[in-house]
Amino acid sequence: MTEYGRGYGSEPWHPEDPLYGDQGSSRGQEQQPQWDGQQAHRYPQQQADPYAQQHYNGGWDGAQGGQPPYDPYDPYGQQPPADPYSGTNPDYYAAPDAYPPQHQHPHPQGMQGQQGMQQQQQYQQPQHPQHPEPHYDEGTGAGDDWRADPGPREPEPEHAFFADHGDDDGRDDLDPREEGRGGRERRGKKNKKNKRRSGRACLVVTLLFAGAVGTVGYFGYDFIMSHFGPAPDYEGEGTGEVQVDIPENSTILQMGLALKRAGVVKSADAFSEAATDSKKDKVLQPGTYSLRKHMSAASAVELMVDPKSRNGLTIREGLRSGDVYKLIDTKLHLKKGTTKGVAKTEAKSLGLPSWAKNASKLKDPLEGFLYPSTYSVGEKAKPAAVLKQMVARANQVYEQHDLEGNAQKLHLESPMQLLTVASLTQAEGKYKHDFDRVARVVYNRLKPDNTETYGLLDFDSTVNYARSQSTLDTGSVDDLRNFNDPYNTYKFKGLPPGPIGNPGEEAIRSAIDPAKGNWYYFVSINPEKTLFAETNEEHERNRRIYVKEQEKAKQ
Repeated sequence: MTEYGRGYGSEPWHPEDPLYGDQGSSRGQEQQPQWDGQQAHRYPQQQADPYAQQHYNGGWDGAQGGQPPYDPYDPYGQQPPADPYSGTNPDYYAAPDAYPPQHQHPHPQGMQGQQGMQQQQQYQQPQHPQHPEPHYDEGTGAGDDWRADPGPREPEPEHAFFADHGDDDGRDDLDPREEGRGGRERRGKKNKKNKRRSGRACLVVTLLFAGAVGTVGYFGYDFIMSHFGPAPDYEGEGTGEVQVDIPENSTILQMGLALKRAGVVKSADAFSEAATDSKKDKVLQPGTYSLRKHMSAASAVELMVDPKSRNGLTIREGLRSGDVYKLIDTKLHLKKGTTKGVAKTEAKSLGLPSWAKNASKLKDPLEGFLYPSTYSVGEKAKPAAVLKQMVARANQVYEQHDLEGNAQKLHLESPMQLLTVASLTQAEGKYKHDFDRVARVVYNRLKPDNTETYGLLDFDSTVNYARSQSTLDTGSVDDLRNFNDPYNTYKFKGLPPGPIGNPGEEAIRSAIDPAKGNWYYFVSINPEKTLFAETNEEHERNRRIYVKEQEKAKQ
């Protein structure tokens, strides 16, 4: 097939075809004939091979007669080129720059037929200056005018993903006139390949769509379950043993978070739901619990609430260490005094802070460090392990309240003195609503310029501690002045050597931030009422009220 789409048929050429050229036996001998509609019938031989006389050296046959065409490579040529604009030689209609110089691409001698003509046309494409370039249909070879079909001649480009890159002949399509059995076979193979490629494309799209749907479904299910589904939870009563510390004033959710961090429950939400559903959320108390890992939330709640199930040991606020030892002995079914002996011999290894180990004249180094709370104590627990739990709990609370820093702000010698003030507040105040003013009375009496008590605290609670008793009748003031014990605040000025009990968090807060006032005296006439006074005379009037209340209570 030639460059212009012509086949080998004998269809008549368009009368304005610029390639028609000279009709004579040689170029330039006569004028191009005029077409009158019958010219095609008068030149049947010329229509069979219109390119035969346009060949240069290789295309001219001497048998045709006439003179050979002009050879531009012959410097001695006898036939000069015709005027390119005279119309006598259509081969020169094209501008000089329209095709490359002929001496760079000579045609080999003897080139015949269409192959030579195609190669020649690649170098020489003459154009008539008076007629537009005709357009020929590459599909049919009919030679129609370019104005006959304004539509696109080339098929729409196919997407690279679906394009066929595997054809053997490397062509996208076959000319209809060249399509024989081999062409049909190649086209059939191509169609099969296209079908297979389309199938693969559909499979890829289907897999991508299925993956997208699966991803959306997975995350959608996870979102729904996390926001609207049941909270994650373990099953069963768990295994092993783990100690969990629940801080003071913890909410149910905070308790659940602490249990989750310790590996007891699977989620804090499950614990909260179990505690709320069972209406035991108000019964749960802060403390240190011995639980098991991977417990169901319901089992954890049951173990923390039921004393028989959780082996709970509750230490109330203000309880002295001696009384705590007795509770531990009873809980572990030990001989009386066993835990007290362990506390005395192993006190330094139970985790006391550094500022507590240097205190002198202490009756009990663990006093004030057996923090009031509820602890899980198994039947096989050891006294030392139980004491460690309590000391660890106390250290945690004291660090939260920054006893060291607050002791300096209050001009106290050490955190131990601040803890001692808290224990006095707990013992003397009795009730939370009185703690702030009781703590203020302690600080007022410790002032060097105190002219009411002259630096003496005069607290009965310290005498009772020194005597290991608990009574309101401690004796006369004169007798108390003669009682020689460092914890006797009727005789020794300032604070006692150490705490006289284990204060709770409310008493600690009051010791850190006491109320403002000039009170030096107070007396509790009943559980609901404590009278405070700034002078001794006012205090004596309050004492007489106290005596009357006691007489009424005896009647």
